[in-house]
Amino acid sequence: MKRGTFETLTGRRFLTWILLAFVVSLGLLCLYRGSVDDAVAGVDDRFGEEDRPFDPSDEPSDPLKSIPVCDLRLSELIPCLDRHLIYQMKLKLNLSLMEHYERHCPPSDRRYNCLVPPPIGYKVPIRWPASRNEVWKVNIPHTHLASEKSDQNWMVVNGDKINFPGGGTHFHSGADKYIIALAKMLKFPNDSLNNAGNIRNVIDIGCGVASFGAYLIPHNIIAMSLAPNDVHENQIQFSLERGIPSALGVLGTKRLPYPSRSFELAHCSRCRIDWLQRDGILLLELDRLLRPGGYFVYSSPEAYAQDEENRRIWSAMSDLLRRMCWKIAAKRDQTVIWVKPLSNKCYLKRGTSVRPILCDSKEDPDAAWNIAMKACITPYSKIMHMEKCSGLLPWPQRLTAPPPRLEELGISSKHYHEDTEVWHSRVIQYWKQMKSVIGKNSFRNIMDMRANLGGFAAALRDKDVWVMNVIPVDESSRLKIIYDRGLIGTLHDWCESFSTYPRTYDLLHAWSIFSEVDRRGCSIEDLLIEMDRMLRPLGFVIIRDKPLVINYVRKLLTALNWDGWSSEVEPQSDALSSGEERVLIARKKLWGERSNEF
Repeated sequence: MKRGTFETLTGRRFLTWILLAFVVSLGLLCLYRGSVDDAVAGVDDRFGEEDRPFDPSDEPSDPLKSIPVCDLRLSELIPCLDRHLIYQMKLKLNLSLMEHYERHCPPSDRRYNCLVPPPIGYKVPIRWPASRNEVWKVNIPHTHLASEKSDQNWMVVNGDKINFPGGGTHFHSGADKYIIALAKMLKFPNDSLNNAGNIRNVIDIGCGVASFGAYLIPHNIIAMSLAPNDVHENQIQFSLERGIPSALGVLGTKRLPYPSRSFELAHCSRCRIDWLQRDGILLLELDRLLRPGGYFVYSSPEAYAQDEENRRIWSAMSDLLRRMCWKIAAKRDQTVIWVKPLSNKCYLKRGTSVRPILCDSKEDPDAAWNIAMKACITPYSKIMHMEKCSGLLPWPQRLTAPPPRLEELGISSKHYHEDTEVWHSRVIQYWKQMKSVIGKNSFRNIMDMRANLGGFAAALRDKDVWVMNVIPVDESSRLKIIYDRGLIGTLHDWCESFSTYPRTYDLLHAWSIFSEVDRRGCSIEDLLIEMDRMLRPLGFVIIRDKPLVINYVRKLLTALNWDGWSSEVEPQSDALSSGEERVLIARKKLWGERSNEF
């Protein structure tokens, strides 16, 4: 055989082997991809399908044994505040109006149907009250704020911990001293900002790491510390890790998810919000939220700087607030405190051409879920106008006294007191059910997923905890009762993801929420995955619902990693029972290990 012929045959054989290997590899790849796609499709069928309501009679004989774990890069996923989703969906948002910081939830085919993992090395959070001053660095491995705000005492990296000295952009020497200074400016009794219990609910706009809210707690004041997930990302995550009431939110194009007349005081430290934009629409949103005679504590260069531009802004803002009938209550150095009127008297004296106009009487001032802001003044109701006050008792009496706005809901004082008593009894039973596995400081951040009139939170008054009282959107009118009791909360649709970071709550209480989600045709499995995202490792869930729902959820405990400990009981029937109920309490395990720490 000639050399050339041999080389030709050898080349052909080699090519044949290459082609054969390619075909075999392709076949194996297709087989593998097919099996993976089938597995993913099976998970998606169980965890993303919104058009098939839960039917216990349809339960699989072999319940799901595992739920996929998300990629570690998603350890801080907030599905409805996911900028990557915004880019992928090519949403056309107005950045100047902060629309990119508002909620944009993924459609069902883009949901991550997986369990969000903690960062590598995650530790059980430091317990309150020590957590006010320090957290584990590994739990929130972001230290850029420490360097960026190093001259303002926001936070300091100290070995494996991050410390919080209590400073802020406007109060470098400490929030505690700043709070006393504000009380002195307003000449409140005993230099206490709570003003003998008449200031209880505060909203802190652009709160940073919420040190202002942290140091209000000893004054019996609870603050909704609010900030967007912006360039100072993770500031709210730090706040929640510290155990301070806080939430993600932004003054953009939509009303904040709170009813009118919810707060006695609004605060904005070293505030650089453009309050003049869109005819003062952002200030008018604060006006909607403040109670009669409510205060706005404002510190900003416009309030004290002497350059021409700041003087122009200060002049325009002062003119706007004058037309809104606000007055200056106190001004000192870098801080000014405005107070809003007690009645409609000033509004009615204004000329018909004066702007901003009064909102239409048909507008519902308490509507706050996906409602666009409007540049108008929210007038008081006839009763508030005549009484020139909110009619609320000082704290703590207001926690249990029937608030005046109960009448708007058609709820009697008798029913209100009955609700309070029922929840007091229920909470006692919950704690008895958990007594073998909880310690004194097991809980700090608690969420009541269907808060009703706030009875669950009121029953926890003697415990060193705070409660995010969530009112489902179809019961939204009840949120004003939460605030009138001196508690805090928000509206939410449980067919969507909640606006918070992963691992931010120690206890989730779900009363009949699964039955309600199922009634609306949404996915129970999606809600369980969302609850797991919000729940800290070693945290607890209390699920009170129909026996069929409890049976179904119990079969998923292992897949959710909630089988560290569980207990199920049949509770006694009470005035709020609507049929047979079961109470399932389960504990989430640490990832990859078991622990008895509590």
